Amino acid sequence: METIDVINPRTGQVDYRIPDHDAAHVAEQAAALRSAQADWRESGIESRCEVMTRWRDALGRHADEIISALSIDTGRFLMAGIETRGTIDKIDYWVNRAPGILQGADAGTSAMVPTVKYRYEHVPYPVAGIISPWNVPLTLALIDAIPALLAGCTVLLKPSEVTPRFAAPLQASIDEVPELAAVLKIVTGGARTGQALIDNVDVVCFTGSVATGRKVARHAAEKFIPAFLELGGKDPAIVMSSADLDNAATAILRSAVGLTGQACQSLERIYVHESVMDEFLDLLVNKAKAVEPNWPDIHRGQLGPFIFQQQASLVQAQLDDAVSRGARVHCGGTVENHDGGYWCLPTVLTGVDHDMPLMQEETFGPILPVMPFSDTDQAIALANDAICGLSAAMFAGNREEGETVARRIRAGAVSINDASLTAAVHDVEKNAFCLSGMGGSRMGDAGLLRFFRKQALMFQTAPAMPIDILDEAGAV
Repeated sequence: METIDVINPRTGQVDYRIPDHDAAHVAEQAAALRSAQADWRESGIESRCEVMTRWRDALGRHADEIISALSIDTGRFLMAGIETRGTIDKIDYWVNRAPGILQGADAGTSAMVPTVKYRYEHVPYPVAGIISPWNVPLTLALIDAIPALLAGCTVLLKPSEVTPRFAAPLQASIDEVPELAAVLKIVTGGARTGQALIDNVDVVCFTGSVATGRKVARHAAEKFIPAFLELGGKDPAIVMSSADLDNAATAILRSAVGLTGQACQSLERIYVHESVMDEFLDLLVNKAKAVEPNWPDIHRGQLGPFIFQQQASLVQAQLDDAVSRGARVHCGGTVENHDGGYWCLPTVLTGVDHDMPLMQEETFGPILPVMPFSDTDQAIALANDAICGLSAAMFAGNREEGETVARRIRAGAVSINDASLTAAVHDVEKNAFCLSGMGGSRMGDAGLLRFFRKQALMFQTAPAMPIDILDEAGAV
């Protein structure tokens, strides 16, 4: 079997290999899932909740191994623990939430034909395919898988080939629950594995770049299956003159620099009212200068390495281009190589404009370009001048002002007086705008309901109409 080399982001060295599963293997796994799905669905929501609860306990027993693998995958330790504990909590959330969602009103009488009674049947897709990214590997592998399983789907999961180490201890936890092992399977590999997955499932969930999302959407369309896409962001922040500037600088820094900026909801563009620009800039730069890399000790510092080393080159190219066009670097500004891994200290820039790729293309790094604006209309125009519309942030002196401006931003979610709230608030539904996504929301109750097709069972209480009602002789 062919294999794929995996690079350690802290050393730049290949220290792991995974099978590059071919189409035949993927088809075999999908067929096994399809055979198991009917029993899984018919077992009922209470039974599925019981199985998932036992898996939660198994995840707890394997937590240390999962955290260890994730910390190597991503080069960061604290977040590995947050991901693992968050996944366990997410199972609890859905186990508590799913039964109530599925027991909602599902029957009634037709308003158009009152003699017809109807009842809805929620029919889960037999096999849900999930292609997950490298930036938050465990969370984004299971954020869709958990509700899909509770809906009665089986799940075929392909983690990113950039960060696949966590899959082995995850599989060990799955194997401890035989009922789950029959309905949740993992395949590893690159693009061909992902293509084969789409060929063999009934619905696909993909998280990743816009470019790859287009390919997934086209392939899914050819198969006539739904595609739920969570794609890139170029999230803006607007800071009004009335805002609490210290709070704004704190939230924006955390959003833009947390996870090394390697998150789709990271803030990548900052627009500040010209009357408070200097004060805000001083606050932001001072806070940014206090951030330290987690090198050489993974247990110290707030800033991890670039997980995907090609991303380091992209970030440096955007920075170099901006500086060559007149941008001023106030701190940071250079991707640094430490023992084979790549870090970039938080970089605050001014003198930027929308002709620069830095302000138009997704950066996925700890970069904070700041532009002044003179009035609200200009701020909105700048914020909306992007091909993406995933989320945004708005800072104002009161809720009314914040909401008034936020409603004009083309984004699926706007955090007001905070930033990147969608990273923590998963029970509030939102949809991506522009090129940031497609399909039903993974947030809120929709995160479960999107895995069903709604079947209508209609019962006629009156005698059926005869063919005579179509007799032309009766026409006036």
